[in-house]
Amino acid sequence: MLFESRNEIDIRERSPLALAFVGDGVYELLVRARAVETTRLTPNRLHSLAVQFVSAKGQFNALAAIEAMLTQEEQNVVRRGHNASKATVAKHATPEEYRASTGLEALFGYLYLEGRNQRIQELFDAIWQAQMNFEPKTP
Repeated sequence: MLFESRNEIDIRERSPLALAFVGDGVYELLVRARAVETTRLTPNRLHSLAVQFVSAKGQFNALAAIEAMLTQEEQNVVRRGHNASKATVAKHATPEEYRASTGLEALFGYLYLEGRNQRIQELFDAIWQAQMNFEPKTP
């Protein structure tokens, strides 16, 4: 990983929305880097591909792709993030998609803050493979 995290507060005391705040950035950086590493798309098309992964619907599908791989601890983090979602939702997402996306972001934030970069990579690789096998629309 590019950056290492130093926790001064016990990770279990962090708000799931704070974990999701970090996880959102981690997940988007992974998507953008992988898109550039594996495609020859123009910036506009890179953005379109990234949106398919980082949108609430894309993250809902990503969580579905890795659910069976999650440990009990990771499932608890996802559940906390899912249950902590605000009442507001993204314009193009159902409430369930929005809550699931917050759960996925909380998981990536948690793993990042715990320094579990290998696990992040393992889960992200599974997500990328599942999403690309689904053949997302590339403009």
